[in-house]
Amino acid sequence: MQNTLLIGLSKQMVLERQIDVVANNIANMNTNGYKADRSLFQEYLSSSARENNFAGNDRRVSFVQDRATYHDFSQGSTEQTKNPLDVAIDGSAFLVVQTPGGERYTRDGNLQINNQGQLVTADGYQVLGSSGPITFQQTDHDISIAPDGNITVIEGTSTLDSVRGRLRLVSFPEAQRLLKEGSNLYAPGEGAAPVVDTKSVLRQGFIEKSNVNSVTEMSRMIEITRTYTQIASLLQQQSDLHKSAIEKLADVPT
Repeated sequence: MQNTLLIGLSKQMVLERQIDVVANNIANMNTNGYKADRSLFQEYLSSSARENNFAGNDRRVSFVQDRATYHDFSQGSTEQTKNPLDVAIDGSAFLVVQTPGGERYTRDGNLQINNQGQLVTADGYQVLGSSGPITFQQTDHDISIAPDGNITVIEGTSTLDSVRGRLRLVSFPEAQRLLKEGSNLYAPGEGAAPVVDTKSVLRQGFIEKSNVNSVTEMSRMIEITRTYTQIASLLQQQSDLHKSAIEKLADVPT
């Protein structure tokens, strides 16, 4: 009986973690460039059953373990915005931004120009080019972002293109080691070293949407909640049986 309770509790703990992951995905289904998280579980076999008073106590007992949460880096759908500062990344690359904590990485291509003329994210972090921050002049117009990240403008009354920089694109051979932070940013975890990306291309005037499928995630949430409720009911039944057995044993005359 004790094994049943332990197995049920191990499953409930895993389901609670899974609920957190799915809820976070649902909360970010409208976040540009957001990548969904997935839960990874593994069966754990104990060396033997815990109940020594029954035959067959050498049989192994199966528990559920929450092994890890991994990132789903599949491409999200793109939406045309016609905003010249919006870029969607077609490929596995990340934009590089400067934060107080150091360089961070993002797939969110909703870019802006701040009061100092610097290219920044929606949260105000500087977007880095191959030579550092990218800065525009007040007279710049007709901003063009090429597929390779090269940024050109028309300055004032000139008819010639002026180069303002080239967006720095990097990818990660060990992308699963990236750590999610706030503001839709990733930090480099241990062993996650960025390399220059030359394969991905940028699409100006487009935004990559979240790769979260709202219908799938809502269905998954309903399924998890239903399973959690069923296990809770089973555990309550087992607890009641345990309590009843103890009460009956207490009534046995000595």
